[in-house]
Amino acid sequence: MNTTPLGLFITWTVYGTFLPGDARGWRHRSTGPQLAQPQLETWHRDHLSHDVILLEDSMQLVAEDAIYEICDVRSWSLWTTSAQTNHVHVVITAPEYKPKVVRDQLKAKATMELRQTFAIWRGRPVWTVKGDIEFLNSESAIQQCVIYVNEAQDRKYRDLM
Repeated sequence: MNTTPLGLFITWTVYGTFLPGDARGWRHRSTGPQLAQPQLETWHRDHLSHDVILLEDSMQLVAEDAIYEICDVRSWSLWTTSAQTNHVHVVITAPEYKPKVVRDQLKAKATMELRQTFAIWRGRPVWTVKGDIEFLNSESAIQQCVIYVNEAQDRKYRDLM
């Protein structure tokens, strides 16, 4: 029996934008989903080592181009990617690689390109440590994630205006 997922839905956040205790809810690495804990979020915000910098449009394009490039080099099937101001989504198939390796290589390539292109990222973290990996075990799950990444992200921000 093959236990390799058909695809991966990987999400990671920009440094300091999604802290433990966050009002939107958050995920503890060992105990899973957690409710908002405002005091915990405040503590983490007060202890950040660097200012929070959001990705501008040009930075988002550099991050996405880096993801396309590493997928091409590794022969990974990239279904879609979307860099937003405070996070990145990737829907990908990379069957010969461990999911955490895929996530870490995507983040590392995007980090390298951002630091080479924008001096503001040099000498400081770009991303939050780790990130979320969801296994997609059917073509319909992949299709739903692609729709979410390509359409729901823009709609979410448009609805706020």
